[in-house]
Amino acid sequence: MPLPTFDKSWTLFLDRDGVINRRLPGKYVTNYADFEYLPGSLQVIAHLNKIFGHIFIVTNQKGVGKGRMTQTALDEIHRHMVSDIKKAGGHIDAVYAATAAKLTSTSQHKPNSGMAIQAKNSFPEIDFKKSVIVGDSISDMEFGQLLGMRTVLVEGKKEEQELAAKLKVDQRVQSLRAWTFALKNF
Repeated sequence: MPLPTFDKSWTLFLDRDGVINRRLPGKYVTNYADFEYLPGSLQVIAHLNKIFGHIFIVTNQKGVGKGRMTQTALDEIHRHMVSDIKKAGGHIDAVYAATAAKLTSTSQHKPNSGMAIQAKNSFPEIDFKKSVIVGDSISDMEFGQLLGMRTVLVEGKKEEQELAAKLKVDQRVQSLRAWTFALKNF
């Protein structure tokens, strides 16, 4: 499928762990001291703001529901992250986090569409057919596919590599930075 020309009429949804910050395998990022940006992610988001009309972060954060961290701690992480992105010249329209302990058919967790629907309720101009999800998990790709979005898989999540190899996605990349660099060629 040929890649579209992205412009301000497009919306970008970004997963958090493994896309913006380093994933802690088997653990949760429970405070800002544990939050380590992936190389170039702050600058990349600033560049992506020049291309996309809206950028949202959609993240599953079950650690809150499991009692491994508080909602206040999660909010503090996101407040710092949004501030750091702004200092780097970028902007995040909103951060949506699904915090229940378990995924159910009615929960907000990806692959369910709840966080995208929240974004559309706040920003009715969003067209899911003109949206992209960049994530590092199968649930991120299923979230995008459910809504008709373009899907970009950041490869590297070892526990899902075999399943991800069979998954149909629009693009596979090594990092958000690599995908953004590739956009210059479109």
